[in-house]
Amino acid sequence: MNEGAYVQKLFGIPFNLSNDIPGLIAAVIVFFLLFWLSRSIQLRPTKRQNIIEWIIDFTNGIIKGVMPDEEGKKFGLLAFTLFVFIFISNQLGLMAQLTANGTSYISSPTSNAMTTLSLAFMVLMLAHFLGVKKFGFKGYFKNTYLSPIPFLLPLSVLEEFTNFLTLALRLYGNIYSGEVLLKLIYKFATSFGVASFIPAIPLELIWQGFSVFIGSIQAYVFVTLTMVYISQKVEKE
Repeated sequence: MNEGAYVQKLFGIPFNLSNDIPGLIAAVIVFFLLFWLSRSIQLRPTKRQNIIEWIIDFTNGIIKGVMPDEEGKKFGLLAFTLFVFIFISNQLGLMAQLTANGTSYISSPTSNAMTTLSLAFMVLMLAHFLGVKKFGFKGYFKNTYLSPIPFLLPLSVLEEFTNFLTLALRLYGNIYSGEVLLKLIYKFATSFGVASFIPAIPLELIWQGFSVFIGSIQAYVFVTLTMVYISQKVEKE
């Protein structure tokens, strides 16, 4: 809960490996998992193929709920990739945690605010870029900040900042709090010997199951809000 950061410099640029290593591990897991699931695609789906097709249908359903027209079909790969990466990132800290000498090396990437802020920043910058690309800067500015009435310009600008913060901090807060409670249960289990270890087992199992559910919901919420923010920029109000 009070772990420090492991920072190394490369060409004078500081890298926080406490953030980078978990994110890299999550990305590698996503790559090999999807690579394994997508091998030997057949007309008659196998169990592995059914899993990846279900995920694709699920993320496509999110898009259709927000952008039911042809515009939404462009973002299928984005929604799929975001959902799988965030889902795996949310669960990584449940599968493995490594802390040594007060420094965290492996945990859920999304339990760190810098990771979720980076994801939110990337998503919102992409949304603004797509808006400018479709309408031009003048049309984008009018559609984003002067619609429905120019009088609401200050509120529209403020909304962009609140969207960024809420998208990032909602994900971070839920995953971080889950890992904190898991660590508290572990400390409780090792505090009073057998008297605390035995009751800690069902507590740990229950909370891990609940954390899997929360991690899944948060991946869904993040992708849904991503599609909402993009639709606000590429569709005229």
